[in-house]
Amino acid sequence: MSETPIAEMSFEEAMRALEAIVTELDSGKVELEASIRLYERGAALKAHCEAKLKAAEEKVAAITFDAEGAPKGAEPFKAE
Repeated sequence: MSETPIAEMSFEEAMRALEAIVTELDSGKVELEASIRLYERGAALKAHCEAKLKAAEEKVAAITFDAEGAPKGAEPFKAE
């Protein structure tokens, strides 16, 4: 298991690390203390991925259209 600091991971790196943790935990071959450490790192990776997704959503621009239906520009993404 990589011990790369989570804050330094890209979304893709964090997802791969999270998938590896899930696979390892699902194997049933991990001792209790190691399972707890893996679970804690998995929870932190999940939170990191959620934060990265939220940041990406905020960067998405919605195209606006004029009365004739032609694109007239973009405005910041607004989550509903």
